[in-house]
Amino acid sequence: MRRLCVCVALCLGLLFGNGAMAAAAGPLVVNGKSLPAGSEARVYGNTTYVSLRAVAEALEPAAAVAWAGDRATVRAYGVTLEAIPGQTYIEANGRALPVPGGVRLEHGRTLVPVRVLGKALGADVDWDARTGTVTVTSGGAPLASGDAFYDGDALYWLSRIISAESQGEPLSGKIAVGNVILNRAADREFPDTIYGVIFDDRWGGQFEPVRNGTVYAAPTGESVLAAKLVLEGAEVAGDSLYFLAPALTSNHWIMENRSFRMIIGSHWFYR
Repeated sequence: MRRLCVCVALCLGLLFGNGAMAAAAGPLVVNGKSLPAGSEARVYGNTTYVSLRAVAEALEPAAAVAWAGDRATVRAYGVTLEAIPGQTYIEANGRALPVPGGVRLEHGRTLVPVRVLGKALGADVDWDARTGTVTVTSGGAPLASGDAFYDGDALYWLSRIISAESQGEPLSGKIAVGNVILNRAADREFPDTIYGVIFDDRWGGQFEPVRNGTVYAAPTGESVLAAKLVLEGAEVAGDSLYFLAPALTSNHWIMENRSFRMIIGSHWFYR
């Protein structure tokens, strides 16, 4: 068990960008023009990163790109975007776009995955495997706003069950709880909606916050963020369908009857 937990911790560290090394840079072409030396793409793991400022200004010279406090900001093409080095997401038009390897700061440049940036700015991204050239081309539609993209009912209930179950957990732990809810909604053994999963009343109810009423409390800001990330596809809990905090419950049926997957914070996750 101890060895497995250590492996999980290492995997999560890699997932959220700790210790990843950059591979050789590749040429970067934006709207048909090669960006100057120093603006090359950088590869961390299997993810290609680019300079937020260089790409945004090359796509639209009138883009307002700035550094405000602890974050880089972009305002252009109908998009308002913020990227904070070290965070595992960027925020754009009220949405939270996952950046599993983390936003990076290198030699004063804010680096983000090129495909995430392309999605946010409505640009197409291509990669030439032979030359390593990354091509970014404008012309797509601006990123849909959070109000238009998220199903209001899904976000409302997902953020509340995440908050009630994991207020004291790290962001990764909150995402993992949300993953379990979506995994259940996709599994034929459970109801097929987020609301149905949360309020499944078999065996006296599936979640303690439903039984004690805390699911109705206003969610924390980070819980709303986690819910948005989950709805955007962020995933840390694999195929887990169950979780519990062994130190906080005397009912260990899950531990005795289901397959262990990982530990995140105080929660143990099972399939």
